[in-house]
Amino acid sequence: MPYTPHTPQDVKKMLDVIGIKEECELFDGVPSELRVKSFNLDQGLSEFEVFDNFNKLSNKNDTSKVSFLGGGYYDHIIPSAVDALSMRSEFYTAYTPYQAEASQGTLQVLYEYQSMICELTGMEATNASMYDGGTAMAEAALMAIRIGRKRKKIIIDSGVNPIYIKITQTYLAFHDTEVIVLDAKSDKIDKQKLLDLIDESVACYIFQNPNFFGSIEDYSEIVDALHSVNALAIMSSYPIALGILKSAKEMNADIYCGDGQSLGNYLGFGGPSFGILACKEKYIRNLPGRIVGITDDSKGRRSFVLTLQAREQHIRRNKATSNICSNQNLMALRATIFMALLGKEGFSKLSNQNYNNANYLKNELEKLDNINIFNKNPIFNEFVIEIPISSSNFIDKMEKRNFFAGLKLDALYKNFNNRVLVSVTEKRTKAQMDKFLTCVKEIV
Repeated sequence: MPYTPHTPQDVKKMLDVIGIKEECELFDGVPSELRVKSFNLDQGLSEFEVFDNFNKLSNKNDTSKVSFLGGGYYDHIIPSAVDALSMRSEFYTAYTPYQAEASQGTLQVLYEYQSMICELTGMEATNASMYDGGTAMAEAALMAIRIGRKRKKIIIDSGVNPIYIKITQTYLAFHDTEVIVLDAKSDKIDKQKLLDLIDESVACYIFQNPNFFGSIEDYSEIVDALHSVNALAIMSSYPIALGILKSAKEMNADIYCGDGQSLGNYLGFGGPSFGILACKEKYIRNLPGRIVGITDDSKGRRSFVLTLQAREQHIRRNKATSNICSNQNLMALRATIFMALLGKEGFSKLSNQNYNNANYLKNELEKLDNINIFNKNPIFNEFVIEIPISSSNFIDKMEKRNFFAGLKLDALYKNFNNRVLVSVTEKRTKAQMDKFLTCVKEIV
């Protein structure tokens, strides 16, 4: 059975209507020297044969390794109910409602998502999701430029995810903006150097807590210094950490951004993911994307509506706050179900499990003679180890022992050849961590 429903008779009728004899005539406008001479395709397969072939290919994947990888994407337990509910056809087949007449169920989910993100971050407003964590940070920087108007300087802390930094720099490349990225010499900020940079030319300072190295700091003093010259504070964080750490509101940040992969979404294909962007209410008109609100219809029934739609798809391009027309409603739906299942107490327990597991492994590794811990500050669920061999050699040897041991930092930073970022989530058992320790002892 062919994959196309069109019979030869159907095809002939269509060709007759447009006045040609063969399909290849559709490409007469393409010069002959530019046309493909042959596709060299294999013989067609039936549906069953294709399915069987894909099964054989999938069996080549090695899913037995224990992952201690992090750096922005994390291996968390996902309750089965997240899959069961998010894969319902009414959600799964209509997850990007671009028009105001989108289904009430989808809009309600996004409204609940916004409510939960505001509660989690302490911010007063959030949109219905962004593309990913990196673009959410870049959009936050653009917000700061619009709000600051004549201010043309942005300071980014060295502890921010380096991929997010690159994305933000790319976004700002065609703006008359100076982007200052502080040096990554340690896991701690050089507070005095930063304070010396803060003046009335600064639009914002972007920081991440926990930072990319997993270290925790209190930025409240720096935020106060920023506000004293009317500059904005943009805080990025790993959402799971907000179960025990200070929220953006408690740090008095003006804008919050982050990546939502850890909220009920899998690691497949480098994602899937979604971006979180929230702010104080007074900045809501500069918030890109869409905001779902609640009202009553003409019959007095509760209704959900797209209240603000400040994207170029909805308004004049020169008035838009963002030119990204993609959002991640399906991923945001999964995050909503995930947070609803955990509840406030469960979310706090999840955060504590991550914290306790990571600190157990960190403390045990610190006891080894040839291992140094790069982090000087307290950590959440990631930390950096310094080893006596190259990080590539270490990672390869650990992989042979069935571990993805961590992220090689030499690919992201200069002079970090012997440093590996290790991540520990609630999914890692004590037996797995103890086996990890045994393998490290054998290697170093």
